[in-house]
Amino acid sequence: MAQPYLHEHVTCVAAPATWLSDRSGQLRGGADGLYVDDRRVLSRLIVTVEGAEPVPVQVRRTGAASARFTAVLPALGDDGPDPTVTLDRRREVGPRGGTETLTLTNLSHATLTVEIAATCETDYATMGAVKDGRDTGSTVDLGGTPAAARDGMRVSVTADPAPDAAGALRWRVTVAPRDSWSVLLGFTRTDVAPITRVAEPSRLRVTADDRRLDALVRTGVEDLDALRHADGEHVYYAAGSPWYLTLFGRDSLWAARLALPLGTAVAAGTLRALAGRQGVRHDPETDEEPGKILHEVRPVDAAHWLPPVYYGTVDATALFVSTAADAYRWGLPAAEVEPLLPHVERALAWLAGHDGFIAYQSSAKGLANHGWKDSGDGVQHADGRIAKGPLALCEVQGYAYRAAVDGAWLLEAFGRPGAAGWRDWARGLAERFRSAFWCPGGYPAVALDGAGEQVDSITSNIGHLLGTGLLTPGESARVAGHLAGLRSPFGIRTIAPSSAGYNFLSYHLGSVWPHDTAIALLGLVRDGHRQDAAVVIRAVLDAAARFDFRLPELFGGDDGPAPYPASCRPQAWAAAAGPAVLTALLGLDVDMPAGLLRLAPLSPSPVGAYRVRGLRVGGGELDVSISADGAVTVHDGPAGLTIVQP
Repeated sequence: MAQPYLHEHVTCVAAPATWLSDRSGQLRGGADGLYVDDRRVLSRLIVTVEGAEPVPVQVRRTGAASARFTAVLPALGDDGPDPTVTLDRRREVGPRGGTETLTLTNLSHATLTVEIAATCETDYATMGAVKDGRDTGSTVDLGGTPAAARDGMRVSVTADPAPDAAGALRWRVTVAPRDSWSVLLGFTRTDVAPITRVAEPSRLRVTADDRRLDALVRTGVEDLDALRHADGEHVYYAAGSPWYLTLFGRDSLWAARLALPLGTAVAAGTLRALAGRQGVRHDPETDEEPGKILHEVRPVDAAHWLPPVYYGTVDATALFVSTAADAYRWGLPAAEVEPLLPHVERALAWLAGHDGFIAYQSSAKGLANHGWKDSGDGVQHADGRIAKGPLALCEVQGYAYRAAVDGAWLLEAFGRPGAAGWRDWARGLAERFRSAFWCPGGYPAVALDGAGEQVDSITSNIGHLLGTGLLTPGESARVAGHLAGLRSPFGIRTIAPSSAGYNFLSYHLGSVWPHDTAIALLGLVRDGHRQDAAVVIRAVLDAAARFDFRLPELFGGDDGPAPYPASCRPQAWAAAAGPAVLTALLGLDVDMPAGLLRLAPLSPSPVGAYRVRGLRVGGGELDVSISADGAVTVHDGPAGLTIVQP
């Protein structure tokens, strides 16, 4: 069956919970529901007044975890064209469930006596079953005392004031003119332990001439805060709502790195959570290997066709090393970095254990592709042929080069041996890449296939090579030129429209992914392609404005950013595009161990003048203003740092 569409849903998130409904607020089926830990707590919630459903007129998000729905009852109240009876629903989700406050307001001239009823049910479905569009079986009426699911999952429902009779959520109410009546409904998954929201909210904010930047950063920060989850004491960003509200290797690491302007706490927690599950053995059932970093974790009762702990990713291991190095540069204390170094060394050993290039072979029990474009058709030749493995992806070689250099720097900084050997290994990888990956058209192949043939599609993957150090300046310029050819007005397309497999609404073959665009943006800045970077920033802001500044996981890559119907929203690494844009705008380079913070703002600024407050570096915050022509005024900065400007 087809995967449910989400593009018209209203989503409220407080990891590990998410609440999805249409714009009326009613839960009717499909993906609608309140979920906790990948299980559906509430599958149906229909509110009626005098047996009729209210007519929705407005909905707005009031935060990442809350929304307000307004509806009218046209058959009630005064005669005439104007509605005089309204029903307001204020929804808020928490880590174990959620609440909804229903308020009936009588603006008519006569006293109103009506019955308000709420029909609510659950099917205890797993997120995997919902995502697949499968029949989730019979439902349980939650109006009375619900029975637990066979596996022990339990849901409680509360109402204040209590309903008129046990077993049904019904109230006969009398409301005087200009008065209102309210009831608070609560839905909680009670078989899981209480969850404390982790870490203080982020304080990063920006005020710019282009106010779209303010909204993008504010919404992204709110969503990232809502997506904070924890593995024990280790905080991380859950990848995205609703399909991926859990720990992912690649996604959680990239989100933590892009969001380093919010602080190092999430990066540290992500690293510790992944280090605790770093591979120790060869297991073909889960793709675990010694030193390897996992792909995703699911609760045992919600795991679908993949194992609860699954290692089918080729890039998370290198990203783990570079995230550790970046977190240290941004001020993660040495005492927190040092315990991670044995895990860094094991990750580096996993990289070096490959013959020639870091490659993967899909297994029958796992994902077809192990890079970030992990759909079955995600890696194609320009003529549309599906690439056959084992596959060596171009961006993974860039990640590995950067990881070896970063790992050498970390080992040297902490007085551990092996730094020179890893720098030599990185140079050898770059030489092999240069001789094998460059296509006759002057761009890197997306991959080498199992026969050593170049997979010659022009893809956004090449943008991930920028800023890694793998490319020479001339090679970097050629990559930047080809990225310009991939640009839509709203970001960087995943594949060139000239490719036979191009489809602007495919998952990986023509769509635009905000995180993918943000990674390329940072690489453009690091490699000195500043005018290209300014164009990309304006494209990201144009896209953000089309999506109410809550960027989705992906969207259509044509000349209008059509929603991808099954896209997660919010998605952590898409939400982190806002902080990443700030990093690029500022030309920010942080090296806390050296006591340096470098600012080289894009000039002229693509957003006009702007001021950034609450950007965390180490234990302090940066407060800085940038004029439209790039002049810097530092209002406050972290103690002990020298701020360097060009």
